[in-house]
Amino acid sequence: MSEPTGGAVPGPDGKPRCPWGLSTEDYVAYHDEEWGRPVHGDDALFERLSLEAFQSGLSWITILRRREGFRAAFSGFKIADVAAFTDADRERLLADTGIIRNRAKIDATLANARVLVDWSPGELDKLIWSFAPDAATRPAPKALGDVAAITDESTALSKELKKRGLRFVGPTTAYALMQACGLVNDHLADCVSRGRTKV
Repeated sequence: MSEPTGGAVPGPDGKPRCPWGLSTEDYVAYHDEEWGRPVHGDDALFERLSLEAFQSGLSWITILRRREGFRAAFSGFKIADVAAFTDADRERLLADTGIIRNRAKIDATLANARVLVDWSPGELDKLIWSFAPDAATRPAPKALGDVAAITDESTALSKELKKRGLRFVGPTTAYALMQACGLVNDHLADCVSRGRTKV
């Protein structure tokens, strides 16, 4: 979410929003209803982690518009199901035009599922959320230029995920995950959605 750098701007209903949230119709609902709201559950977080990895080097809108395709291709991102994918599934994914057919990212997603399937239930959720910073120490950004791409917490989360065997989880990807899943609230100070998120 890095193109516009100004403050909140009025949407079609006159209410101020983060500028990126109005840049395409697809973003409006995502911004208003999903981004920055707490996400819990191992499978749900595995999905977000995987999609953020696929987004690396691309625009998030590219992923958002293919999200249902990704969900269909990856069995709803159920960790146990993806961990059981075979070489035939891998070839199917590499030929699936409904997703981003990046070999390294597909392989990372499959490898990550095989790591996570051995974790205890709730372990991924607990680990990720343990890196959520104290909201009281984070002033509301006034403009998108005030929003960081990497933080100490995302760097630490990235390091821990890599240490635990996960791939495609660099500090920038980790921070995008933290933003999307509500570990931090990076809606702008004047954005109508800021008060709707509870970290």
